[in-house]
Amino acid sequence: MRFWAVILSLAVAAAQPPAGATKVVTGEVTAIDAAAKQLKVKADDGVTYTVALQDNTIYLRMPLGETDQKKATKIALSDITVGDRLLTRGPVADDKTVTVKTVITMTKGDVVKKQQQDSAEWQKRGIAGTITAVNPTAKEITIDTHSRAVKTVVIEASAASFRRYASDSVRFADTKPSSFNDLQPGDTIRALGAKNEDGTRYKAEELVSGSFQTIAATVVSVDAAKGELVVTDLKTKKPVTIHTNQSSMLRRLDERTATFLARRMRPDAAGGPPAGGPPRAGQGPGPGGAGAPGGMRAGFGGPGGPGGPGGGGATSDLQQILDRSPQLTLAELKKGDALIISSGKGADGSAITAISLVAGVEPFLAAAPRTAGQVDLGSWNLGVGAPEQ
Repeated sequence: MRFWAVILSLAVAAAQPPAGATKVVTGEVTAIDAAAKQLKVKADDGVTYTVALQDNTIYLRMPLGETDQKKATKIALSDITVGDRLLTRGPVADDKTVTVKTVITMTKGDVVKKQQQDSAEWQKRGIAGTITAVNPTAKEITIDTHSRAVKTVVIEASAASFRRYASDSVRFADTKPSSFNDLQPGDTIRALGAKNEDGTRYKAEELVSGSFQTIAATVVSVDAAKGELVVTDLKTKKPVTIHTNQSSMLRRLDERTATFLARRMRPDAAGGPPAGGPPRAGQGPGPGGAGAPGGMRAGFGGPGGPGGPGGGGATSDLQQILDRSPQLTLAELKKGDALIISSGKGADGSAITAISLVAGVEPFLAAAPRTAGQVDLGSWNLGVGAPEQ
């Protein structure tokens, strides 16, 4: 069982009051008012709660890696600092005030260490790809990993826990509990578990899925103040309104990187792969990169793991290229600029929220295959990961 789930079970294992009478709050401490005996907590559900403390409130600190509440040490309110992770429960009022008797915390430093450990674990034991088939009877799914090595993998999911990404975010804090029944062919999926010797089968412990799309488009108009733009989808030739938010990754590829990606997509049409690959951190105009972002595991331990969806191999490389490419503002865009936009699939496709929006992609789109004369990105994408939050 995952660390945060164990801690959560400890917090709610006592006799349960009537449904709806209490609230379990898990999140980050954003403010402390010791005189008023209050904490402000930005919870993982996006809501800010006021945690009302009492004279007899017990404060506990859980050491890194421990799941046994007996190993927690008693601390004082003064030992809690802004940035610590907090888990508590109690009656919640209409003004989002939760009155509590016990507060369990993890220090900000331990949260960072836990994120690093989780990220390393997902890098070592994680797998990603696109669902091509679902077998409800056997509780198995088949995925295309977009890898040159083992391309097709069957994932055994009977013992897995399930989460699902929101339509406008790939932050784990925005995911919702899910089930095997939510999985559909075409979904992007990431799983943590163990593979067999030849890598063709995978037994999942955790599984996060989402329904995503990547479109090629040209700018029609921009409203930078509202964080919106209207584009023409190059495949459908229809207008699409693109919304952006603070989680949207906006990047511009420099010409060398865009050309590299174009040659990697179609080496036959572009003279073969370029020598040396894309510019590394510090070689191009973009900032130094930090690799693939995090964001998978949350709950008590905070975000960690592998970040947003995307395949291994090529897609992971693309995500790292984006991470170290120059940031983009909507005000820089002008009519006719080419874009590649990754998002959740909208209800009718007329309006979507960008998870990633990339400009400077003209060489890349020129190399993209055509279907009935229109640009078709197929399963290729520039990654839909987002910076760790």
